[in-house]
Amino acid sequence: MKLILKENVVELGYKDDVVEVKDGYGRNYLIPQGKAIIASEANLKELQENLRQRAHKIAAILAEAQSQADALKDVTVTIEAKTGPNGVIYGSVGAAHIADALAKLGHEVDRKLISLKNPIKQVGEYVCTVKFHRDVNAEVPVVVVAEATEE
Repeated sequence: MKLILKENVVELGYKDDVVEVKDGYGRNYLIPQGKAIIASEANLKELQENLRQRAHKIAAILAEAQSQADALKDVTVTIEAKTGPNGVIYGSVGAAHIADALAKLGHEVDRKLISLKNPIKQVGEYVCTVKFHRDVNAEVPVVVVAEATEE
């Protein structure tokens, strides 16, 4: 089943992409949730016209995403976490923690844009990816250190 995405869908595609999915996934989830429409000939023509009209807006959005990525180029995030023996963190450091740390550094980034391969569960150095746009990603180093304890 061919569908036109009306919004970004994780692991499937971005808004206005034409994707091929299994019939059940399209009929039972994407279409009823308003995330996609059937890629009929009329809908495809309408999509092409909309993309043509929005070309300058898309270029501006891409430029904005690129400037945000450039601003994060030399940023290193340091997060203090409570640790147990052997440097194991109580809980884990996730995208929300990284977004808060970036906000403290003056970079407002939505936590949904931050991608980690695995949750951070130990002290060390890691790299997270911030996806500003489908074509613009920024890799941000994350350093997790043990929180200083008062004795």
